[in-house]
Amino acid sequence: MEESISGFKVRGDWGDVVEHGERITHALRDAGVHDPDGDHDARFARAFDEWDEWRPKAHETLERDVNEKTAEQAHVEEGKGEKAGKRPDEDIKTAGEKLSESYEQLEEDDTGAAVDNWKESIDYVARAADSAGRKALRRVEDTVYQNVMTQLAPYYFDNELVSANIQQSTRGVDNGEGFVFEVNVNDDVLKDDISALLAEYEDEVDRWHVEVEKDTDAAEAIEGVEPPPEPDNTSKSTTN
Repeated sequence: MEESISGFKVRGDWGDVVEHGERITHALRDAGVHDPDGDHDARFARAFDEWDEWRPKAHETLERDVNEKTAEQAHVEEGKGEKAGKRPDEDIKTAGEKLSESYEQLEEDDTGAAVDNWKESIDYVARAADSAGRKALRRVEDTVYQNVMTQLAPYYFDNELVSANIQQSTRGVDNGEGFVFEVNVNDDVLKDDISALLAEYEDEVDRWHVEVEKDTDAAEAIEGVEPPPEPDNTSKSTTN
C-alpha cells in the first residue's frame, strides 16, 4: 500500500482491490464512525453505510457491479418537488388552483391575497419544471455514465467521509497489477487514525481473509437445513 496526501493506494489484481476496501472499512469501523452515537459526527454513520455498499466485493466485477453502483451514487439530487413526494403533474394542478384563487381574490378586491396566490402558482410551475427536468436527465444519466464516462474517467465514489476511485491499469498487467485503487478519508484527524490502524493491521495481520458472498440456497433446497446466521459484516483476519 502507498500512502500520500491524496489517500491510501494499492496496485494489483481484483483480490488486492477487494482487500484494500475491506481494510479501509475495517479501520473505519474500528475508529467508530459507523456508530451514530459515537464520538464522530453522526453524519459519518450514514456516509459509512454508503461507502460500505459501494466498495468492491469479491463476488462483483468492475464493469458490471461497480459501474452500476457508481452511476447510481452519481445521480442528480432530488429537487424540492421530489423531496415533497410530488409529481410534476400534481404541481401543475396545484399551480392552476392557486391561479384560479388569485383571480377570484382580485374580483373581491383582495389584492394582497391575490398576489400571494399568484406567486405561489409561479413557484409550483417552476417546481414542476425542475422535477420534470431532473427526471429526464436521470433517464439518460445511467446510459451516458455507464457507456461513456467510465471509458474516460475512473470509477469513483465521493461523500463527506470517503473519496475513492478505481482505474484499470495496463501497467504491469502480466504481473497481476490490473487495477489502481485509491481511497482518501476526507476528515484529516480521522485520516490520521485510519493511517495508524492500517499500519497496525500490516504489523499484526498475517493473512487477511477476504469476505466472500456465500450461496446457501442450493444447500438448503437439497438438505432441507435451516440457513446459517447472517455474518456480522466484518472482515476477519489471522494474527501472529
